[in-house]
Parts: sequence; structure tokens; C-alpha cells
Amino acid sequence: MPFDADVPQDPAALGQSPFLKACRREPVPHTPVWFMRQAGRSLPEYLKAREGVAMLEACARPDLIVEITMQPVRRYSVDAAIFFSDIMVPLRAIGVDLDIKPGVGPVIADPIRDRSGAARLRPLTPDDVPYVTEAVGGLVGELGDTPLIGFAGAPFTLASYLIEGGPSKNHDRTKALMYGEPGLWAELMDRLADITIAFLKVQVAAGASAVQLFDSWVGAVAPEDYRASVLPFTGRIFAEIEALGVPRIHFGVGTGELLGLMGGAGADVVGVDWRVPLDEAARRVGPGKALQGNLDPALLFAPWEVVERRARDVLERGRAAEGHVFNLGHGVLPTTDPEKLARLADFVHEASAR
Repeated sequence: MPFDADVPQDPAALGQSPFLKACRREPVPHTPVWFMRQAGRSLPEYLKAREGVAMLEACARPDLIVEITMQPVRRYSVDAAIFFSDIMVPLRAIGVDLDIKPGVGPVIADPIRDRSGAARLRPLTPDDVPYVTEAVGGLVGELGDTPLIGFAGAPFTLASYLIEGGPSKNHDRTKALMYGEPGLWAELMDRLADITIAFLKVQVAAGASAVQLFDSWVGAVAPEDYRASVLPFTGRIFAEIEALGVPRIHFGVGTGELLGLMGGAGADVVGVDWRVPLDEAARRVGPGKALQGNLDPALLFAPWEVVERRARDVLERGRAAEGHVFNLGHGVLPTTDPEKLARLADFVHEASAR
């Protein structure tokens, strides 16, 4: 049954959202907080909703997308919702033969290793992902003045999955193609940038209030290679969605040496993993950007007094940034206690109240 997408969010109330204000580097009543992978994984209600439903099937069912996206909003005092999906959804939507295998991750049936493989990546259109448009519309109707964050995978990370055929520790085939066949690499990255831009535009057109570009594996690349072989494509993505008028977040894992370059890619907010303190990250990123992060997700398995002390430290260091959105330094781990996350969200609000 279609959702009622005709219930508009109040732009004035939405504009006062602490999350959106922090992204815009404006004064906030408290440091906003949300958690990467808050939609799913550790929640028992998520596991129940997903019983017998494969990941990519769940990502194509508007009813499940809405339910799973809303679950953490109901449970935690988070300042934003993150759209329930997967970075492989747009690739599946254009016909790439792939599956997400439990305990493994994305697996590509026919990896891309040559020009004919790259040529199979056709442009994405809104008609390829009608379930995204429907689900975002339904969520906007339910979320009220809570912003919805749309997201997509960045070209380097998508390219790595497509070239390697699945997750990789060393990204050796990916780097070999990047180093050895720069023309083919550029063609592949251009096609993936086009797909990513189209996927983000669909989400914003349907009502997403911000977007995050996940470049999970780009920390494997040296700064000079990032500058030459990655930055032109991520930069184009951020440039092309600038006119949409929503905050743009850029996040990668293991990217401490790339923070300055990522700060120059065009996003409004740079996500920081747990390896670099936020005050140092602010120095590396430079002025004119907000930061997001960066409590180590594994800390949530420590006693509460340890979590509180380290979260307070993140908040204090975050004051060095022109805007700060509290988050984990990567996604919520599957066996995290939801009560710890609820307590952490409340603590962030209380400890940072202006």
C-alpha cells in the first residue's frame, strides 16, 4: 500500500533542526547526535522485521524501509534519521548481478576488469528505484521536524567491490587498475559518479534533508593517489548536488591522512573516524567545514563510566570545529546494547546543552 507522500514537512521547523544547523555551522542548543547504522543491526525489532527477508529485498520494500528507518528514531533521542538502504542498491537497480551475503558482504557475480565490463554500467534513472521515492515520501510524512539523511556509496568504494568481486583487505586488483590503466579507471569512476549523483538526487527530490557520501575503503589510498584518481570524481558529485541546497557529508574510514583533501572535495561536513581526535581533525580539514564523529564504536562495550568519559572528550574536542555533529567513528556494531546507545544520545544532549 503506497505511503502518503503529500504530508509536507514544515520548512521553518526543519530549518531549526540542531542537526541541520550544526551542518551549516550555525549556533545550536545542544550538539546533535545520530549514529551510522542506527537503522538496523543491533535492534531486536530490526532483526524481527528482517526475518526471512534478504538484505537487498528489504532495501526494495518501502514498508520495510520506513519501518526500519523509524525504529531508532522511536527508541533513541537522535537528531536525524538515516535512510535504510545499502550502497549497492543503485548498482543492483541498473542490472549488476550482485548479492549481499550474510557474514561476507557484497559479492559480484561478474567482476569488472576491462572496458566491456565498465560499459555495462548504464545511467540510473528515478524509474529504476521507485521504492526509494515512495519510502522517502512516507518517511517525510512520519518524521515531522526530524531530518532524513539520504546516502550513497562513493565511486572508489563501489569500484573496489566491482573490481575485486567482493570485500578486499588489500584492494590489489583495484589499485592495479587505478595505477596501470588510468583511462579505464577514469571511465569507470565517471560512470559510478553519474550513478551516485542520480541516486542522491532521487532521495533529495523525494524529501531527504541532507546526504552522506560513504567512501568506506578510500583510506587504502595514499594522498597523492587520492588527489589524482579519486578527488576529481567525488568533487564532481558534491559540485553537482550543491544546487539541491541540502548539507553534504563526506565520510571515509582510515582517512586521517586524507582529511585535508577530503575537506577540499566540496562537502559541508567531513566525517572523522575514531583514529584522529576531533581537534586535530579540525586543524587538518581547515576552516569552513563542520565535523562529524567520532567515538570508537567498540567503546560501547566498555563500562558506562568509560563511555561517558570518552564521549565527553569527543564533545570537548569537537568545540574546535566550526560545527559538530556527534556520531560514532564508524557504524554501530551488531552486538551493541541498544540501551547504551539510548543513554549515549541522552548524555550528548545533556552534556552539551548551551
